[in-house]
Amino acid sequence: MGFLAVICRNRSIAPPAEASYAALGMRTLGQSLLVAVLLAVGMGTLAAQTDVEALRAKAKQGDASAQFSLGLMFANGQGVPQDYAEAAKWVRMAAAQGAAKAQYLLGAMHYNGLGVPKSYAEAVKWYRMAAEQGYAAAQYNLGLMYGLGRGVPQDDAEAVKWYRMAAEQGNAVSQFNLGFRYVSGQGVPQDYAEAIKWYRMAAEQGYVDAQFNLAVLYYHGQGVPQDYAEAAKLYRLAAEQGDTGAQSMLGFMYYNAQGLPQDYAEAAKWYRIAVEEGHSDAQYGLGIMYYNGQGVPQDYAEAAKLYRLAAEQGVAKTQYVLGFMYANGQGLPQEEVRALKWANVAESRSSKGEGVESSAKELVENSANELRGKLTQQMTPEQIAEAQRLAREWKQKTWDELKKELEAEDR
Repeated sequence: MGFLAVICRNRSIAPPAEASYAALGMRTLGQSLLVAVLLAVGMGTLAAQTDVEALRAKAKQGDASAQFSLGLMFANGQGVPQDYAEAAKWVRMAAAQGAAKAQYLLGAMHYNGLGVPKSYAEAVKWYRMAAEQGYAAAQYNLGLMYGLGRGVPQDDAEAVKWYRMAAEQGNAVSQFNLGFRYVSGQGVPQDYAEAIKWYRMAAEQGYVDAQFNLAVLYYHGQGVPQDYAEAAKLYRLAAEQGDTGAQSMLGFMYYNAQGLPQDYAEAAKWYRIAVEEGHSDAQYGLGIMYYNGQGVPQDYAEAAKLYRLAAEQGVAKTQYVLGFMYANGQGLPQEEVRALKWANVAESRSSKGEGVESSAKELVENSANELRGKLTQQMTPEQIAEAQRLAREWKQKTWDELKKELEAEDR
């Protein structure tokens, strides 16, 4: 059976030989500081505050709560013109009096250079003050600073210490990061049981990356008995929150009847949702369904369009398939130059292990080589040179760039 038949009719995945978090396709550490929520801290109480001057009077009298609230108002431009320098002035006053929320916010303002000089060391100083008072978000941020080595020497064990403190208070992103640390063995001994425990806590709070990673572990049977039904349940939770990787995986599991009844219509539905956000695996999966007429009318042109989307994002197997379809005029004009371009790109990338899973590397590389050999036998030196030039110039485009290009072609 040829490669095109293999990829278009059999999409089952074998677990990787080395079940590292990268090979498993797991999400890595949450590395965003809890900054977006910082300026929203306490905003519910501020919404009812209408007398700015009365609040300012209290703040001038040394009321730490009023100082913090006034600082938030200036930071958010609520009831007063937005002014980060003025916000920092009032927040600093509250922080100096030991207000943990103010210390946390001042740390974030130093981290981002909002109204104060940008300084990781100052950020760490204020995060630590709040963290030592048990403020969970500050504990998470301090753990992140140690993990990244910003403002402090990089120290995985210290990062874990602070993540654990926040996780034990129910901070979901810290629970996720602690779970990841136990999977990767960074700062703690590798322990899948502990990883699953913390991932589950975060997942139950709706933390989408935890839902996804826990699904991956159940899918591959890593640290738990393999359970496609449980994996599908978790992927669905993440998919319903808009996670494109989970949406694509849910489509895959419907297609292959893994933990779910085989349902091509449902597979196509979930693939399509992820395709609309530019997810390359979903583009590949939905392309297969259009190629074979599974759950959708058979349509080589639509299949080719989807394969091209994935190919432009660097998926080597779809780069080969796109070359094959150009060579044979399936859903596309028969164009040998473009066929050879994509065969060259697929062979080059797969030979380096780029854009292809290890289990398919040899098959993609050999198939692309075979296609190249057949094409070059019937092409002129000028055509071959042009295909090589196009392959050299090929670069991975952003999703927005690709959409604009396709829209222009459709017009």
